[in-house]
Amino acid sequence: MKFDKSNAQSPLVGDTVIETPHEEPEYTRSSTVIPTVVVSCISLEDSRKISVEKEQSELQNLEPLEKTQDPKNPPTILASFYLDGKLEELDEQYLQQKEEADDEKFHSTVKGVFNQCLVTCAVLVLAAACGMPIGYSAVLLPQLYNVSEPLFIDIEMGSWIASVHSLATPIGSFASGPIMDRWGRKPALMLAIVPLFFGWVFLATASSHFLILVGRVVAGIAVGLIAAPAQVLLAEIAEPHLRGLLIGVPFVSYSLGILLVYFLGSFLHWREVAWAGTVLPAVSFLAIAVMPETPVYLARNNQLQKAAKALHWLRGCPIQAKRELVQLIIRFRNETLEGNNNGIWKSLAEISLIKPLVIINSFHVLQILSGTYLVVFYAVDIISDMGGSDINTMQAAVLTAVVRLVFTCLYCFLLLAMPRRTMVIGSGIGSGLSCLAIAIFMYARMDALKTSMDTYVMAVFILIYIGANTGFMTMPGIMIGELLPAKIRGQIAGYLFTIFNLLLFGVAKAFPYVKKVFKTQGLFLIFGVASFGASLLVYLMLPETKGWTLHDIEDYFQQRNWFWVNRRISRMKGDTGVEEEGTPLKDVKK
Repeated sequence: MKFDKSNAQSPLVGDTVIETPHEEPEYTRSSTVIPTVVVSCISLEDSRKISVEKEQSELQNLEPLEKTQDPKNPPTILASFYLDGKLEELDEQYLQQKEEADDEKFHSTVKGVFNQCLVTCAVLVLAAACGMPIGYSAVLLPQLYNVSEPLFIDIEMGSWIASVHSLATPIGSFASGPIMDRWGRKPALMLAIVPLFFGWVFLATASSHFLILVGRVVAGIAVGLIAAPAQVLLAEIAEPHLRGLLIGVPFVSYSLGILLVYFLGSFLHWREVAWAGTVLPAVSFLAIAVMPETPVYLARNNQLQKAAKALHWLRGCPIQAKRELVQLIIRFRNETLEGNNNGIWKSLAEISLIKPLVIINSFHVLQILSGTYLVVFYAVDIISDMGGSDINTMQAAVLTAVVRLVFTCLYCFLLLAMPRRTMVIGSGIGSGLSCLAIAIFMYARMDALKTSMDTYVMAVFILIYIGANTGFMTMPGIMIGELLPAKIRGQIAGYLFTIFNLLLFGVAKAFPYVKKVFKTQGLFLIFGVASFGASLLVYLMLPETKGWTLHDIEDYFQQRNWFWVNRRISRMKGDTGVEEEGTPLKDVKK
């Protein structure tokens, strides 16, 4: 079928494109990227020369070389679109020269960075809304254990109220993958906010234990629906040098949500705290409604005009937007030509997916066993066991939340300043040492009369533990956003959060019974061993992704090596000497 480019309709793959004279449309006079993309089509005319004015481009070698066209072998046009009023046509020669120019670095404009931050802020509000139900059990349970409370509960019901949230979360996580792959990251988040809002309403109006459990379940499903799309969205809108910060900073807001619910619970009734929990979901719904969909999702779902507009808005630089759009088009095209767009279950047999799955799931297990979330769920109970009757347990729980918030902020900035691996390994070592110190001190003072000095010593140890262990909280989201290949990132992310929350439910449900057997000091001994194990896992297997593009990370996992240590040793044997961690693979001489 022949296609006339003057026609308003879009061509299909395989159509032959005929160039016809046309007047420049009005919208080409604006600074907007408006693509009319043709993938894998053959042009009967010579492709137009790609040109960008010098003051707009930092890459002079992007100009294609003069070439003599063979009418019998016309060039393959990968894509054509309008950029700042000029029709850009990208062929195979442009691709070759672009790869040679990849060493040239340039980033978004100030406006583009600001727009990325605006999208992140919308997710931050939602992350705080998700943190509140996580910490709500620490507010709810002490009040319900009071015999004067009309809905008085025993230990068994208390363990269900604390853990059922984690049991319900996998339901949402399992559904989030297909939802965000089918309708997009933005609609998936907006859909998830609805049950989060009504979960708080159920809790605020509960007249029985059953309705409390219903409210916890509904809120848990909502948090599960939110987790994967939020991380994937931030990973896909952020440029490489900002990605660690933008993916990590929602955990600051998450910790702020936990702190907020602790603070409200220190002087409000649990029903009033639940009503206050409806505010952030409503605000986040309005904020997310006005932000764009991710360019990755749009480009991979053949919505290239929207993808180009979103990239131009998120980057501010038309050259940057063009290059990223071309990369998305080419990678999707190559996957299609190579037959790599198989179903999710066939993809599970690929080594490029097996390796990140092993890393992520192993880290999840060790993170849970290191106490990252158990201390949040049972903060009051743990502090009560450690400090005796001389400490205000609720105020101490608020203090631990403040420390977690401060250190989460610190770790987010460390993600900009230092390699990921160094930060997480240091976090695990600090967490393990502080846990061992707590266990040894509690064993040594087990039968001794507790003094105020014991309380101070334990307070210092627990605050060091929380500060160090908080580094673990930021990593799962970064791993899921960075390590998974784009073609199945949405679905796999949802399933990974499902597995994580099932594990978390089982551990949280068993926690009160395990604590009876091993006591608090035994639990911290387990926390310490798991922390050291997580550091060892990261040292051996986790690649340093700081400064890498998502395409670079995918390419790394397609190689045969399992251990990052081996990769680093092999790189040191090259002619270039020791390479800096985080150097993109294409910059490393083999």
